[in-house]
Amino acid sequence: MALVHKLLNGTYILRKCPKPRVASFPFWGIRFADYCSSSFQKPVAAPGKASFQRKTKGNLEEHHQREVALEITSPEDKPETSFDKAIKEEMKDHFRRLKDDIVKYWIGPEGRPLHEVLMEQAKVVWQFRSKEDLDKWTVTSDKVIGGRSEVFLKMGKNNQSALLYGTLSSEAPQDGESGRSGYCAMVSKIPRGPFEMKRSYDWSQFNTLYLRVRGDGRPWMVNIREDTDIIQKKDQMYSYFMFTRGGPYWQEVKIPFSKFFFSNQGRIRDAQYQLLLDKISSIGFTLADKVDGPFFLEIDFIGVFTDPAHTEEFAYENSPELNPRLFK
Repeated sequence: MALVHKLLNGTYILRKCPKPRVASFPFWGIRFADYCSSSFQKPVAAPGKASFQRKTKGNLEEHHQREVALEITSPEDKPETSFDKAIKEEMKDHFRRLKDDIVKYWIGPEGRPLHEVLMEQAKVVWQFRSKEDLDKWTVTSDKVIGGRSEVFLKMGKNNQSALLYGTLSSEAPQDGESGRSGYCAMVSKIPRGPFEMKRSYDWSQFNTLYLRVRGDGRPWMVNIREDTDIIQKKDQMYSYFMFTRGGPYWQEVKIPFSKFFFSNQGRIRDAQYQLLLDKISSIGFTLADKVDGPFFLEIDFIGVFTDPAHTEEFAYENSPELNPRLFK
């Protein structure tokens, strides 16, 4: 801004100043023309003073460039950086989001009327149409324990799907501790609210998981985690199988929630528990079929819906010996 003001001021002075007589006062003419002209036009110099004028003009231009550099790097033009200001802005944003949550709570779930939510029969929870949709997911593989499997996630053709691809390797790490390897996974990030509070999905009014995918014929494991802060339950999840057909055609996968079985640290437990659909924190897909080589899974959307024909509440039996709590 200082440079623009200087140029405009120079143009105004040029209009007010008369043209100098360079022939009578060559040196004064150079100084005056350089000061009054905003376009830095070359003044007409006397024949015997050409070298002297070039030297003088070079000094003037160097001096002007030095002035411009000083003005550009002046402290007034530098952006203000304040730690306290950043903290205040962050706090304002979190309180604004907290206010929105409170208002939405009184209006209804997700800001919609309660009767509209209760009458809903199907819902798309995740879809993949932009990079922001991919940012809600994370990928991992046995590389975290020294394995050689690789997995990647990117947008599909025409930004209408997500493509999960990579290479599976069951070669065990050479660390002397791990005896098995060979898995790749894609997991949704836990939604966060104001002040980084964890949120959960409420699917209690639905009974079926609904996916539209296209794979290469490999079997995948679909994993659902409950929202819990208990440390002992961090490795617990509910899982079921998803078999892809392969080929160029899309397939619709419908998995009732009653079919998901309980596991802990990758082991299916004898005592089975029903999935709490009002406390869902994340969903994931795992490939670990021990078949080395490339793989891919293309996902259009992930949703939930209510199947009126499905009346089963829980697919697995329990007994007082296995699960005494259910029979008290």
